[in-house]
Amino acid sequence: MISPERIRSNLDLVRARIKAAGGDPGSVTIVAVTKAWPVDVARAAIAAGLEDLGENYAQELEAKAASLATNAPAGVPKVRWHFIGRLQQNKVKLLAPHVALWQSVDRPEVGRQIARYAPGAAVLVQVNATGEPSKGGCLPARVPALVRELGELGLSVQGLMAVGKHGDLAATADAFRQTVALADQLGLPVRSIGMTDDLEVGVRCGSTMVRVGRVLFGERPPRPADSRLGQLGVGN
Repeated sequence: MISPERIRSNLDLVRARIKAAGGDPGSVTIVAVTKAWPVDVARAAIAAGLEDLGENYAQELEAKAASLATNAPAGVPKVRWHFIGRLQQNKVKLLAPHVALWQSVDRPEVGRQIARYAPGAAVLVQVNATGEPSKGGCLPARVPALVRELGELGLSVQGLMAVGKHGDLAATADAFRQTVALADQLGLPVRSIGMTDDLEVGVRCGSTMVRVGRVLFGERPPRPADSRLGQLGVGN
């Protein structure tokens, strides 16, 4: 099992990478992505000082949140759960009691479900800035309208999220810069860009939030249909 001490050491490395890329580790939120890991790893992450945890799959988040809520030691800060995966409308009700920040909102239909089950919820709009059909996200030209529509639903749109292009750091940098420019244009403070392999690119482009898993916990264990579902992941 991964110990809090090991996670704490890896967390120091992440902060060092943020600083080396020109960022302020105290100003960049680190979301620890616990997808596919058992709840004991989430518990170890909390013990290591991480309070923001991210999940890609609704059932995993719900199960871990319920377990942690019923077995939380006294004095341990409450976890802020981030949902970072492709969001299905029929999963919103299941997630609503647990999610602090919905990072992957990319269409009005999802926003309407969140507004129904979690009125006033904090959300990010996911931008498909690389133009890859396999990725979720709203096309950049559509982002201002979606931000307005979500606000009209009473949701708190706090920023934008984007995923880079796997294996292409130049294209990733272009996508991240476009995302940050959109956030600036819309006056949105949160920019969730950068994962394990492109963390430095995200920080140099103006990230305020990175989503990392492998750098903290190592290669994640396999899960059913992981080869297919992994293509949809937006945090590693």
